[in-house]
Amino acid sequence: MIKEAIGTGASIEEAIEAAKNALNAPENADVTTEILETPGKKLFKGGTPAKARAYYEESEFFKAESYIKTVLRLMGVDDAHVLTTPEDDGVRFSLNCGGNDGFVIGRRGETLDSLQYLVRLVVSRGSDDYRRVTVNVGDYRETREQTLRDMAIANAGKAKKYGRNVTLPPMSAFDRRIVHTTLQEIEGVSSHSVGEGSDRRVVVAPDEQYRKPDRPGPGGPQNRDRRGGGNLQRNQRNAQNNRRFPGDRNDNFRDRRPRQDSPAAPSRPPRSDTGAGRYGKIEPRRAEQEATPADE
Repeated sequence: MIKEAIGTGASIEEAIEAAKNALNAPENADVTTEILETPGKKLFKGGTPAKARAYYEESEFFKAESYIKTVLRLMGVDDAHVLTTPEDDGVRFSLNCGGNDGFVIGRRGETLDSLQYLVRLVVSRGSDDYRRVTVNVGDYRETREQTLRDMAIANAGKAKKYGRNVTLPPMSAFDRRIVHTTLQEIEGVSSHSVGEGSDRRVVVAPDEQYRKPDRPGPGGPQNRDRRGGGNLQRNQRNAQNNRRFPGDRNDNFRDRRPRQDSPAAPSRPPRSDTGAGRYGKIEPRRAEQEATPADE
């Protein structure tokens, strides 16, 4: 879209300056001027002023550029420069923020990603066509992309080696797209995302040919004593170590169970001297001797 303005003045220079001031073009706009009328003199009424036209072709992303500069100015970055590069499927905005590049990028690129999201809304406003918008500071995007690709390749090898899923740290949608694209080029693994919001992350899963069965650990469900809430094997081992043996001098290991008395010997009748002994029966001595017939 072309924007233009007309200016007049006593001279050509004044007319051009008036046209540019009326146009109020941005600093990076390529303004073109055109002389419409030169100053002249009439026979009875003095001279006529010069007339000039100033115009420039406004980029379709002009509003996005102005929005970026406004946001950066509110952030305290006044000397930022924006270079707009149209692409086949979208547009790329390259920012030069002087010594404030790290401040604009933010921790793990979070500030830059937020700015990119807002700029995407400005570009897509009033249009039904999807356009990919990239906002970059220096070569941050290229460096970050290479780091993510190396991370994806390393964790793909780990997933195939150990046969288990590998969960990556939380990432933005832009970073997750790079990881998914890289993993699609690697055989033997697949990827999917889990989590919500800022905690959403990529999971690298090995294919069935690389997946290994889970090894039961010491606290596995088959060894879990659900009643006691502990490990059954551990409880059995402790019980084996705490066995008590009779006669142990240590009181802590004495058999404290009540002991049963040994059975009593069978009772037998008292020994009698009247019974037949080894040398025959011994008659007891009579206390009184029988009276003789003479005494009677």
